[in-house]
Amino acid sequence: MKEITDRLFSLQDLKYREMQVKIIPNIPPESIIGVRTPALRDLAKKLPAETAGPFLEELPHRYFDEDQLHAFVLSGMKDYDICMAALERFLPYVNNWATCDQMSPKVFKKHKTELLKHIEKWLDSGETYTVRFGIGMLMEHFLDADFDQRYPEMVAGVVSEEYYVNMMIAWYFATALAKQYEAVLPFVKDRRLSRWTHNKTIQKAVESYRITPEQKAYLRTLKERGADEKTG
Repeated sequence: MKEITDRLFSLQDLKYREMQVKIIPNIPPESIIGVRTPALRDLAKKLPAETAGPFLEELPHRYFDEDQLHAFVLSGMKDYDICMAALERFLPYVNNWATCDQMSPKVFKKHKTELLKHIEKWLDSGETYTVRFGIGMLMEHFLDADFDQRYPEMVAGVVSEEYYVNMMIAWYFATALAKQYEAVLPFVKDRRLSRWTHNKTIQKAVESYRITPEQKAYLRTLKERGADEKTG
């Protein structure tokens, strides 16, 4: 929608755009306007329903910042069914880690049983950012009181050559080690993950302030030596 695109360009920060171009290398630089996150969040909250509705239907968007705004509008939705339907329409168009990771609908906290069914489907989708989003939702909503051993099993069962999927798997297991150490440690001890993801999990875990010095020392002994630092 031209109205929204014009508004985004009015919020452009060129220095911020330069930084985004560097950290999101897999999308065309010309698709990045360069709007800072607080401004996007504020705009998402202020969009009237008569504008937000058509904007969410207008897919694919031309600009990365429009995708970012779309994700923030979704995250603020209060009706679970409407939010999930809009999310399912949007996920096939998500093409970068930033949009994927910032999308966190608050309403999901009250609908975890229904959410889990969608997560299982997302993990099996084979689509890079849909899979990444599904793992992110397991990490956000199912590592505390709702934790179950089958959830890390689900993540360990994801096999991918995609960097952005494997990085999220490592992030999940590093976070899981911080929250459910005894339950999750066997996945690392038994080398259940790919070599690169195994080592990245350990790296991220030992960087965490939530892992004790003793746990970090032990995790370092589990690192596989000579592993490549790239997924290929």
